[in-house]
Amino acid sequence: MSVPPTTEHMLKHVLEQLSQHRSQYPPDIKSVPPLSVGVQGPQGSGKTYSTHHLHKALSASPYHLKVVVISIDDLYLPHKGLVSLAQSYPQNALWKGRGQPGTHDIELGTEILMELERINEHSTGTDDVEVRLPLFDKSLHFGEGDRVEGGGAIIKGPVDVVVLEGWCVGFYPISTDEIDERWEKPVSGLGDNFFERRGFRKEDVEAVNKKLEEYLVWWNFLDVFIQITPEESHPYIHIYKWRLQQEHHMKSLNGGRGMTDDQIESFIDRYIPGYVFFGDGVTQGRLSEDESRQYPPWKGRGLRIEINEDREIVEKQPNWRGA
Repeated sequence: MSVPPTTEHMLKHVLEQLSQHRSQYPPDIKSVPPLSVGVQGPQGSGKTYSTHHLHKALSASPYHLKVVVISIDDLYLPHKGLVSLAQSYPQNALWKGRGQPGTHDIELGTEILMELERINEHSTGTDDVEVRLPLFDKSLHFGEGDRVEGGGAIIKGPVDVVVLEGWCVGFYPISTDEIDERWEKPVSGLGDNFFERRGFRKEDVEAVNKKLEEYLVWWNFLDVFIQITPEESHPYIHIYKWRLQQEHHMKSLNGGRGMTDDQIESFIDRYIPGYVFFGDGVTQGRLSEDESRQYPPWKGRGLRIEINEDREIVEKQPNWRGA
């Protein structure tokens, strides 16, 4: 079975980590929990496409594994919740729509991840344990999106691999001092005073930073990690092009429902602060109050794939451990 180059590296990494994961348990244990994999990459980078092919490859011969993929996008608040959030914080431009931490349903995501972590404990071979995944349709409400009534796929155990993928998976909050320092620096490729020019305030970032604390319960479920990232020389400008291509493709399939090009630019603007302030948490974790480094749970079990404007691999770093 032929797979895209990025997926090929992801497949090798997951299989190696799955073998190590299973080796931690005695051979007579039948209820080994699934291997939980985090996948992070910016909009349009191909993370969802690559994850889809990873799912197909793991499910097919010769592996025949049971794989569950959860997109963090399907864990957004319903449209009413997003509207309520924006109305409650009218001055916060980062919460004017879905995207940033604070716009997801933490309770729902925690419940699903917990159920999937334990699903093999209750599987008897008759597939009597079920977990229903949520489903969010981004094309609804003129591109603002909404949760689909009835949800998405129903998952039955046993499960071998659970993948949580999304643009901010693995992001960590930072200190107020670090926010101050990064706020003053030019944004690579986007110029000086980017945040002010796009109508954002430092208070907006601080509010998102506080909300990001709630997401750490999700990250604690993850055993290993895969990060797809733009080449360091152009860390942000490719994202606008990629996401525009993504929206055009979606609209070509659904009769033209979705955002305009101008709306896409404003949409991506809301995400850039997330990358600038919180993105290096994937590899670095966070500093505690005593300034000791708290690395993420996947330290030493990560794969970083760097891609260029055409999504071609320019570098890969297996098992990075952070600085």
